[in-house]
Amino acid sequence: MNVSVLNKIVLIAVFLGNATISFGQNPILSENAKVSVLTCGTGNESYSLFGHTAIRISDTDHFIDLVYNYGAFDFNTPNFVAKFIKGDLQYFAVAHSFTDFMNEYNYERRSVYEQELNIPYALKQKLFENLNTSLASGESHYTYKFIDKNCTSMVVDIINKTLDTVAIVKNIDTNITYRTILYPYFDHHFYEQLGTSIIFGRKVDRLGTQIFLPFELKKSLKKVQYKNHPLAKENKTLLEFSEMHPSSWWNNCYSYLLLLAAVVFVNRKFINQLYLLTMGLLGLFFLAVGFYSSHQELAYNYNILLFNPAALALLYFCYIENKKWIYGLALFNLAALMVYLLILLNKAHLLIVLPLILTSGIVLVRLLIQNRR
Repeated sequence: MNVSVLNKIVLIAVFLGNATISFGQNPILSENAKVSVLTCGTGNESYSLFGHTAIRISDTDHFIDLVYNYGAFDFNTPNFVAKFIKGDLQYFAVAHSFTDFMNEYNYERRSVYEQELNIPYALKQKLFENLNTSLASGESHYTYKFIDKNCTSMVVDIINKTLDTVAIVKNIDTNITYRTILYPYFDHHFYEQLGTSIIFGRKVDRLGTQIFLPFELKKSLKKVQYKNHPLAKENKTLLEFSEMHPSSWWNNCYSYLLLLAAVVFVNRKFINQLYLLTMGLLGLFFLAVGFYSSHQELAYNYNILLFNPAALALLYFCYIENKKWIYGLALFNLAALMVYLLILLNKAHLLIVLPLILTSGIVLVRLLIQNRR
């Protein structure tokens, strides 16, 4: 989904097929029924960069084999983009046949892994009923939040609800930040990686103590104990594909560095001012989105110290050739840049934004030299 930069960064859910399945009443599963968590591999589209989580209910005795997917949304929702950015877009669960589910992932050449839950028959039936009730009653509708509410966290919640205890908790990588956890998912997707680096604010710098990604759940399930035995059985591979990384003449660090090098070495007044205009407008956008959106990941975005809206005021005084204000605002922007660099020293995205920091610093120092008293 590429209607906006934000959509490219934070879109996780995807429809898996066209048909949904529902029951007028809950069938009774047989003793041979199995329930499992499915973890789907990452893809190269924006919606598939993080993978996907779903629940499978299979009962060969009753010819039941269903996959419950909590990542569905309606593209026809009025004001879809505005609602997504605002953070009040409604997601919901749908059920598909296992065959359709696997055909979809086979077509997309994405791996699928299965972890069967080692729970008694009564809890399998209870989970089946909880899933169907959730679909039929509308309980499966939820307001999507990138970290707090998504297809993975909803699966965790309904399984924990069924077990009547908080059995599934995060037990890996709890000592690193959400930003650090997310960063590798954008390998080979340079501008998506840069975009997430600059649009996410302070929340993603907290320690990642909450399960919010499919492969985090997969790894955590290996270690979860329920009533003195492992909750999940050994991982089973249903589909396996080697990773295919996209190649692009523009979506890479070389185009990024080449563009910034042009600003530095061509050193024309128009190019410098266009650079400052772009940085200032992006900062104004980040500031506005931080206030407008209820996505907490976008709030308190210290990256506006680099993408500084004060650059727009600086451009105004460049236009009217007021050297005193040009010098003062260039000095202010340079000071903000220094503070930003100090904040970034222990952050995952330091290296990817460092060329922008250097470019901004050079442009600002030039203005200081040209307009010194």
